[in-house]
Amino acid sequence: MRQEPEIHDYLRHKKKFPHLWCPGCGLGIVLGAIVRAVVRLGLEKDDVAMISGIGCTGRMSVYVDFNTMHTTHGRALAFATGLKMAKPHMHVIVVMGDGDALAIGGNHFVHSCRRNIGITAIIVDNNIYGMTGGQCSPTTPKGALASTALYRNIEQPFPICEIAEAAGAAYVARGTVYHAVELGRLIEKAIQKKGFSVVEAVSYCHTAYGRRNKLGGAVDMMRSLKENGITVQQAARLPHDEAQGKIIRGVLLDRDIPEYTEEYDRIIARAQAD
Repeated sequence: MRQEPEIHDYLRHKKKFPHLWCPGCGLGIVLGAIVRAVVRLGLEKDDVAMISGIGCTGRMSVYVDFNTMHTTHGRALAFATGLKMAKPHMHVIVVMGDGDALAIGGNHFVHSCRRNIGITAIIVDNNIYGMTGGQCSPTTPKGALASTALYRNIEQPFPICEIAEAAGAAYVARGTVYHAVELGRLIEKAIQKKGFSVVEAVSYCHTAYGRRNKLGGAVDMMRSLKENGITVQQAARLPHDEAQGKIIRGVLLDRDIPEYTEEYDRIIARAQAD
């Protein structure tokens, strides 16, 4: 692998900056982790595509100097599937927020896992719809306040990684924006994985979520990620009740199962033979 160049070589720094994220937002850390993973793997920019939908996370694709598509809300995986089918050699990375991926995009997410297509899905989980007014998202914790839950949320949150595993993904991992180096390594493994890979990047929204729930500012919420994050190995040594409420980090699933575009090529070959 080549030496890591300056990160700005992989950014559209002459066109799209300064970015629009709130000061202290964790999305910049996720962006840096993705770019550093691509650089460490020695991938050419023309061989990488970043696809995004709508929302705070959806803006990420405009900042990277890859092939990019800034698509519609909840449909990033649908666009990415078309691209991967047309150009299976490309490394296709999809970045989504929890609302984008699991609410309007939930059906696409489940079936992308099921068909195990060779796409890397990075879901930034900040528990809220941050850009559109602080409404409940599918991962808003039960009992939390939101602009659509003035008397607290009564719904259970979606367990992103557990859903991905049950639906058939090949690789599932979770990291946080506090553990930035670890997050980058998890993303690096996800990009290398043959099949559908999912990385839940636990971040925070100190503006729309933290402020309403009196969790403090960006530094306080970052400190919470440090204090509540434990590794898979640490979680295995804890009694079940003590691990509840902790953010379990690391590779949660890594299995080898047939990848969709390769299976599709076999179908084509059989049809041509007939």
